[in-house]
Amino acid sequence: MKVVSSLLFLLCILISAGTSTAQDLTGGGIRLEVFASGFESPVQLVDPRDGSNRLFVVEQVGRIRIIQNGVVLPSAFLDLSREIRYGGEQGLLSLAFHPSFARNGKFYVYLNDRQGNVAVWSYRTSRNKNLADKRSRRTVISIPHRQFQNHNGGTILFGPDRMLYISIGDGGGAGDPFRSAQSLQSRLGKILRINVDAGTPYRVPADNPFARLRRVRTEIWAYGLRNPWRVSFDRGSGRFFVADVGQGALEEVDIVTRGGNYGWNTMEGSQCYSPSSGCITAGLELPIAEYGHDEGQSITGGFVYRGALLPSFSGKYFFGDFVSGRLWILTENAGTWSRSELIDTDLNISSFGEDSLGELYLLDYSGTVFQILPASS
Repeated sequence: MKVVSSLLFLLCILISAGTSTAQDLTGGGIRLEVFASGFESPVQLVDPRDGSNRLFVVEQVGRIRIIQNGVVLPSAFLDLSREIRYGGEQGLLSLAFHPSFARNGKFYVYLNDRQGNVAVWSYRTSRNKNLADKRSRRTVISIPHRQFQNHNGGTILFGPDRMLYISIGDGGGAGDPFRSAQSLQSRLGKILRINVDAGTPYRVPADNPFARLRRVRTEIWAYGLRNPWRVSFDRGSGRFFVADVGQGALEEVDIVTRGGNYGWNTMEGSQCYSPSSGCITAGLELPIAEYGHDEGQSITGGFVYRGALLPSFSGKYFFGDFVSGRLWILTENAGTWSRSELIDTDLNISSFGEDSLGELYLLDYSGTVFQILPASS
């Protein structure tokens, strides 16, 4: 998601609207094949894992659409276009299905409300499983975010522990002017972790790293993040991958752990940011990979591949860049990660998706969902 500046983000959107995707989208042993199209500003694809053979596409404008058996259903699953603030980096940003969705019909959305605050709302499906019940809406959490429109973060997801994780940006403005990311009294610039199956509307898990401390936000799981747009759990190892959009020099990938401080705005990636040299790095977690703005300017996190169609890519982390359109993988060897480019596209890569079988999809912000397939198939 473009976060270098809102103006550059909007410019990229205008450019993408006139970009042809008829280029050769094959390289590095994979190809991108059109899976579904006709979406408006798609930013996420989610599998409910309920056996229904449905994939849900989040449109930033405020709608959730369903792809069932390869066909885009005509009616939106949920339309919040009149209830959110949309534009630039604001809008409907993420969707998460409850681990017991097949039984309880509960799901959660992450968005900017009409005032610009970032919020998580819960819903249930109606008797028609392809339509949400808008009357079931409950506010789970609301966090003030009114001073700037950018750096909203943007992902909610359930971890292997059935807790809900929320990735939130630093609140916007260049350089984190209020140092929100480093403050344990702010929920901005953080990964939050809450239990939505206990308490009203949630309970802070007792094993959160700051759960027993006073005068801190006990929901915090990790901190020191600038704008964690897309994050994911590896369904194989359980590790938590976070792609954090950089300021003016570096884009980074982190493996986030309990209580970790990922450096922003003391550091941008592996470099000092404030101060520009001689910063104190003790206790800060460094990224497992990073790249400079000569290769891209807004990282889009993906997934560790655990499917069957691409066996040579098993265990490799897929990610891309919204601005440059490049698609990479990270490969781990004895605890060290190396980066390899697969394809240099003209796409605005807004997100990736993973289906119930572990196969991967790539979303182009101009409106198309691609499936990542073997080059030779």
